[in-house]
Amino acid sequence: MSSSISTVAFIGLGVMGYPMAGHLARQGLSVRVYNRTAAKAEAWVAEHGGSHHPTPRAAAEGADLVLVCVGNDDDVRHVTTGEDGTLSGMAPGSLLVDHTTASADLAEELDAACRKQGIGFIDAPVSGGQQGAENGTLTVMCGGTEDDFERTRPTLAHYGRAVTLMGAAGSGQLTKMVNQICIAGLVQGLAEGLHFAERAGLDQQRVVDVISQGAAGSWQMDNRHKTMIGDEYEHGFAVNWMRKDLGICLEQARRLQARLPVTALVDQFYGDLQVMGGGRWDTSSLLRRLRAFDQS
Repeated sequence: MSSSISTVAFIGLGVMGYPMAGHLARQGLSVRVYNRTAAKAEAWVAEHGGSHHPTPRAAAEGADLVLVCVGNDDDVRHVTTGEDGTLSGMAPGSLLVDHTTASADLAEELDAACRKQGIGFIDAPVSGGQQGAENGTLTVMCGGTEDDFERTRPTLAHYGRAVTLMGAAGSGQLTKMVNQICIAGLVQGLAEGLHFAERAGLDQQRVVDVISQGAAGSWQMDNRHKTMIGDEYEHGFAVNWMRKDLGICLEQARRLQARLPVTALVDQFYGDLQVMGGGRWDTSSLLRRLRAFDQS
């Protein structure tokens, strides 16, 4: 089935989309790109080849598979079902994949819109951050039909280390919510642990070297402890983005009557960081918040 996909459109060339689209070009696919800031699309084509287009519709015309990676629900609607959106340029039998972390409601809405036009749809939010996008090691959580998933999976595997169908449309987004809920608690726990070690006069690096080998070990500890100890946060997954994601999680939880007390608390802590001017800091900056209270 993978041979049926030779031309793809990639909509959204941010810190994630830019390298993800690059992996597709390096695999020999014909890649058509659109970005709201045209200069970014021009730079991508200069680096990777392919072609850039003035609208999502123009980029999607003639593509077997259209991939979207933008900011939020409204952004997705704008580039898919809005005026000059991708659906107005896609042919029956083609496929739309949304990599944006968005609501499950939007996934179901897009799935219905695609079905009306004979287009396949997969909601496929990713985890792994900019580093995972650049290295082609993302985790891709998918929602949709088995047939549409199998048609898209070989292409998604060019930048996804783990590409998994979680259920019907919306299931990928729901799984991404679980991912963000777990991360929120982990990062706050890591921040508190490093803060405690610092206040206790321990060598923080030595502490991490020891406890990372046991039950406390995590991806966050392995990949973020050095910059946290060094108070460096001008990198990674921004606080603003995490608050957007956690807002989606908390809204879905209210509808499911699922209790998320720790997630709600950490969301407030990220709000504190935004007030401190840290909206673009990495999510691990929760430690900076704790240090700031020490100095107040």
